[in-house]
Amino acid sequence: MGCCSGRCMLIFFCTLQLMTALERQALDFLGYQWAPIMVNFLHIIMVILCLFGTIQYRPHYVVLYLLWTLLWVAWNVFVSCLYLDLGGLSKESDLLSLGVSSHRSWWKDNSPGCDDRDLPATRWQSLESPELISALGCWLEYQYIEVLHCIVQVLISFLGFAYACYVVSTFTEEDSYYK
Repeated sequence: MGCCSGRCMLIFFCTLQLMTALERQALDFLGYQWAPIMVNFLHIIMVILCLFGTIQYRPHYVVLYLLWTLLWVAWNVFVSCLYLDLGGLSKESDLLSLGVSSHRSWWKDNSPGCDDRDLPATRWQSLESPELISALGCWLEYQYIEVLHCIVQVLISFLGFAYACYVVSTFTEEDSYYK
């Protein structure tokens, strides 16, 4: 087995997916986003099964990963549409927290470069709710950070899907030689 074989590349992309999914899982826990926590947990399990299947030459586990990847891409498209307010969805809804809590994305309060400490006092007094003010000086607003997370997940998933298809085809070819 060469260092750039299909199996090695699939292991690389699964490891990359695992790291990004764990990062996303931690941030969703911080924001009490219960639906993404459950879906991320399933994704982590499926990626681990794919790693196991790839290392142990078990094509059924890799096929399971292939099927899961289709659902995972659909989930990320849904989350992107939700945060971009597309298709009648709204980022202000309680869909991701399952209506259990009123928590939102962790990035809403912790976006990089946001400075909400220096808001002018006159603006605070004129508004009914301080939540209506977006933080000043953000490099990137929270909904775009969430969408970027989804885009990264989809890109890695497409690469993993391509290599998983290749690995399954090589596993089944090897099985046909031994029969």
